[in-house]
Amino acid sequence: MTFVSSAATLNTVALALLIMSLAQTSFGDGPRGAHALGLKNAPIDSNLVRSGDPPDVYFFLLDSYTRADLLKQAYGFDNSEFINELERREFFVAQCSQSNYVRTELSLASSLNMEYLQELDEAFTPQSIARRVLWDSLTHSAVRYNFESMGYETVGFETGFAWLDLTDADHYLSPPPISSGMTEFEALFLRTTAARYAQDLGLVDPDYLLGVGFRDRFNFIFNSIDGISKDQKPTFSYIHVISPHPPFVFDAEGNPTYPPDFWNDKGLYTPDLYQKGYVDQLQHLNKTMLDAIDTIITNSEVPPIIIIQGDHGPWMQPKEKRFLNMTAIYFPGHKDEIYSTISPVNIFRLVFNTYFGGKYDILEDVSYFSPVPNLYDFSEVPYPCNITDH
Repeated sequence: MTFVSSAATLNTVALALLIMSLAQTSFGDGPRGAHALGLKNAPIDSNLVRSGDPPDVYFFLLDSYTRADLLKQAYGFDNSEFINELERREFFVAQCSQSNYVRTELSLASSLNMEYLQELDEAFTPQSIARRVLWDSLTHSAVRYNFESMGYETVGFETGFAWLDLTDADHYLSPPPISSGMTEFEALFLRTTAARYAQDLGLVDPDYLLGVGFRDRFNFIFNSIDGISKDQKPTFSYIHVISPHPPFVFDAEGNPTYPPDFWNDKGLYTPDLYQKGYVDQLQHLNKTMLDAIDTIITNSEVPPIIIIQGDHGPWMQPKEKRFLNMTAIYFPGHKDEIYSTISPVNIFRLVFNTYFGGKYDILEDVSYFSPVPNLYDFSEVPYPCNITDH
């Protein structure tokens, strides 16, 4: 192959990726403004009151982070060191938390709108496979609306998944394009179009670039915490970290790994490779989270609210186990308001009630499974330790 033809191929790939990137940037942008609601029945509260010294609010969504008991049972990994460090910093770690839904978009939509999806919109019917309304509810949620109504500025980060990104936030932060590798969508494009030609010739390794992208976004988020926590204006920071969720791009010490090393020869995860990647990446995440927490608390003149939440548990587990999610909350002065079986749907109800004069009812904590592609065909699953302690 000549240099000219190689260059032409790379230029074609580059142009296509630029088009994909621009498409993602505009994806989901509709006629509504930034301060808007994606769901007509979202439970906003127009009577919330911001104090004279309002706390910053940090919502760390750690994708696929599970509870300590499942880590021990399924993987033989003892996460007590991290849990103990959180509790030493006065976090309440919910020992029996469970997610309300088993998929990110469902779990997060419920969390950020403080309601079960079945109650939020008529679009969520068992027969439907549409996601536009669901994705709009993530970017224009009741939680965001409430904070912005009280004069908070919203902070969001690029995740690599356009439907998760708050691109119209007051502060939307992303790493420089030259160092950000690829999004999941761009890597998929390279594997499923004529650009595969360049990959087959060894001109492009989308799996390597995918790893670079996820590492860059991870590092960019945590390198930005110091600056965010020094902002003098009250902020609500939605910080969605794609970890310990795959791809597995860090070892336990934070060194880079190559995502395909955790796949078999068919490009699939096996239980042993998935376990290795998940546990290693989780250990690096633990260390990074503790540093971020210390930075936030040190830099905050008013004690902040910090929520650390997994949206669901790990893959390759029995259905009921996939709901076991990590929940840890820094609730200065009000730790006794939290209860051990709290689920994501109630966390921000508790935040608004405790700190901003809200009158939200605390809902029954329930979990629902649904299959693909019928994401809204819900069936209730057991909540084994759902005791009435609130």
